[in-house]
Amino acid sequence: MDFHYFLEFVPHIITAELPAMSAHAKMAPFERMEELKNIDFTTKKTKTAAVMMLLYPKEGLTHLVLIVRNLYDGVHSGQIAFPGGKYEVEDGVYAQTALRETHEEIGVHPDFIEIKKDFSPIYIPPSNFLVYPFMGISTNEIAFIPDPSEVDRIIELPLSVFMSEEIIVKVRLTTSYATDIEVPAFEIEGQMVWGATAMMLSELKEVLKAVM
Repeated sequence: MDFHYFLEFVPHIITAELPAMSAHAKMAPFERMEELKNIDFTTKKTKTAAVMMLLYPKEGLTHLVLIVRNLYDGVHSGQIAFPGGKYEVEDGVYAQTALRETHEEIGVHPDFIEIKKDFSPIYIPPSNFLVYPFMGISTNEIAFIPDPSEVDRIIELPLSVFMSEEIIVKVRLTTSYATDIEVPAFEIEGQMVWGATAMMLSELKEVLKAVM
C-alpha cells in the first residue's frame, strides 16, 4: 500500500475503537484464553513491558517492522516479536519504554517516531509480563541498526502482505504450558508468529480492516 495513501487513514485509526479480547482471541491458543479468563489482575503482581508497532515507508510502500530475537535461555528465545522490552522507572510512561527499546534494539531514534495510538495491553503467562503495545509512525525511510546482542535479524513486512488472509495458518506446537497443541499463527517469511505477538498483530489488523 502506498505510504501517502496509508497516512490518509491515520486519523481514523487514532479514533477507532479497540476490539481487544475479541481480536486477541482470533490468534490465541485456546488454552491461553482459558488461562487469561481465570487471572485476577487486581491482585496479581506482574512485570511490565512495552512494544512498538512501527509503520514506515520503504520504496514508497507501507511496511511494519518485526524482529527475530536471538537464541538464549528463555521462553521467548528465537521468536518473532515487535521491538520493545521491560519498563524501567526512569521511563516514566510506557510509551517512553517503547521508544527507548526501539532505539536500543533496532536503532530508530525516538525523534523519528510519532506515537499515534496505544493498543490493548496483553498478559503473557510464561514470562509474567503485562505488555503495552503502541502504534508509531515514521514518515522517513529507515536504515535499521539491529543490536546484535538481542536481534538476530529484522523483518520488514509490507502492509499489503500483513493484511492478506493467506498468511494466517494453523500449526502444531509444544509450548511452555501444553504439548502438541494446534495454534493459530501468522506465517511470515517462512516463520510462524504465534502467541502474544500474533494476538497483538491481530488487534492491529482488525483496527486497520475497520478503517481502510
